[in-house]
Amino acid sequence: MKRLEIVNPGELGRPSGFSHGLVAPAGARLLFVAGQTAPEAGDRESGSAEAAAARMAAQFEAALARALAVVRAAGGGPGDVARLTVYVTDMEAYRSARPQLGEVWRGSMGQHYPAMALVEVRSLVDPNAVVEIEATAVLPEGQT
Repeated sequence: MKRLEIVNPGELGRPSGFSHGLVAPAGARLLFVAGQTAPEAGDRESGSAEAAAARMAAQFEAALARALAVVRAAGGGPGDVARLTVYVTDMEAYRSARPQLGEVWRGSMGQHYPAMALVEVRSLVDPNAVVEIEATAVLPEGQT
């Protein structure tokens, strides 16, 4: 199957850590992955900025792993993820965790950068969650 085609129009500037758009090949199947959190994350305790960043990175890693587990169960892999939406409860903790998040990303997704959105929200359904990730993947036709 032809891979996802990355679309990064020059007038939008060079993206960093995401792609502006991806085109799915004809005949592909779409997989919509529900928002995933880190259910074993423990309490959302207050603490230093470093502790908040570490908690963000750990939960991001677990939530991304859970989303990718769904993609793999459907016959795909990280390179088939076309879109991610990341919800965080603390944008400053996310920004502080960017070095750790980059390591997590490369370990899970390599150099694949889907179209992405990052949204700060007041809270998530799981009261201990600081991050939730939902995904859309494009799977080859007939693969299960």
